[in-house]
Amino acid sequence: MHSDVIIVGAGVIGASIALELSRAGYDTVVVDKAGGVGHGSTSASSAVVRFNFSSWAGVATAWDSKFGWEKWADHLGAGSREPLARFHRSGLAMLDVDIAPHDRYLPLFDRAGIPYQVWDAARLVREIPGIEVGRFWPPARPEDARFWAAPVGQLGALYTPDAGFVSDPQLAAQNLASAAERHGARFLLRRTVTAVLHNHDCIEGVVLDGAEVVHAPIVVNAAGPWSSQLNQLAEVGGEFTVRVRPMRQEVHHVSAPPSIAAHGPAGIAIADMDLGTYMRAESGGGLLIGGTEPECDPFQWLDDPEQARPTVTKDLFDAQVMRAARRLTDLTVPDHPNGIAGVYDVADDWTPIYDKTDLPGFYVAIGTSGNQFKNAPIVGQLLHAIIEGVENGHDHDRTATKLTTRYGGHQIDLGAFSRRRTPNRGTSGTVMG
Repeated sequence: MHSDVIIVGAGVIGASIALELSRAGYDTVVVDKAGGVGHGSTSASSAVVRFNFSSWAGVATAWDSKFGWEKWADHLGAGSREPLARFHRSGLAMLDVDIAPHDRYLPLFDRAGIPYQVWDAARLVREIPGIEVGRFWPPARPEDARFWAAPVGQLGALYTPDAGFVSDPQLAAQNLASAAERHGARFLLRRTVTAVLHNHDCIEGVVLDGAEVVHAPIVVNAAGPWSSQLNQLAEVGGEFTVRVRPMRQEVHHVSAPPSIAAHGPAGIAIADMDLGTYMRAESGGGLLIGGTEPECDPFQWLDDPEQARPTVTKDLFDAQVMRAARRLTDLTVPDHPNGIAGVYDVADDWTPIYDKTDLPGFYVAIGTSGNQFKNAPIVGQLLHAIIEGVENGHDHDRTATKLTTRYGGHQIDLGAFSRRRTPNRGTSGTVMG
């Protein structure tokens, strides 16, 4: 089999890249070991759409992607009868915390034109009755005596009314894949890449299990938690200044308390790094609760993504949900854990790598898990811009490619996502970026 481009990974990132490249006329093949599109880390995403990032590139891509979600059918070129993922505008209150101060975001919000409100503690209580506005920092686990200490002082929040969430992340990936197929893309599922063919001067294709060879002069690594393994097969990564590693994560499901349900079906999303959690409403009156990597919860790094236990654990469920209940005083903590477990592909600075590599024709879209689902409408455009430039002789390492966003018209220097960048020291060091 021959094609122009092989994309390894059929999650929301790989599907977005497939759509933009096939739209641009590339004969595109997508390979994934799973049995369906979006069955990997995409299916475990909380699908929160927010704009709080520590860099201009992060803010600008997230803001532009919001318009893509709002105009999802138009973005896809979808027919009227196609079932589509939906964007729910809930608003997000990011509670005050010193490791991610508001003054880091506000100049970037002003530059992008993102509406926001600064809430003091009194406004926070009016907007979310029943919320505890005391400061608990640092987060602790229930077995630690500090967990039960009374809060000190008060906190407010930075509220962005245009934030929200996507109803079904796996369906969103399938929507992108279906749109790509309408432009000629082919998806090879239940197929594992066993070798990357190259002669050190250029990429030649991949070998699949069963010894089938797919030839192409361009390969894009969008393999999520398996991206490091694919880089090893391609013998790339020695020049990277930022590494990526697989991390096991859990997101827990409980019934939404009145303080959230009062805001309607979309509820209101809360980012609470003060207690190490985030929350958003779920269809059917539920509430999703995830973690923001507080130091009290050991990071679950994996040598092999296949090692991840597929079910949630009671100890982490109790820790995250009980911390959320300290903030939402009307939240009930169930006896039995419920939720989903998945594996993230995490970069050292929680900023993705969208770039070429030192192997001509081999590109990467990695380190994306946890905070890049929201950028699916634009990620394909980023990779298309880089690939188109490099394949036509542009030295992306020397002079980074610039992209003007489709909806907002903002210019992004794609060097912010370079494999050779200086790690982002402005990041919170968590999924919040």
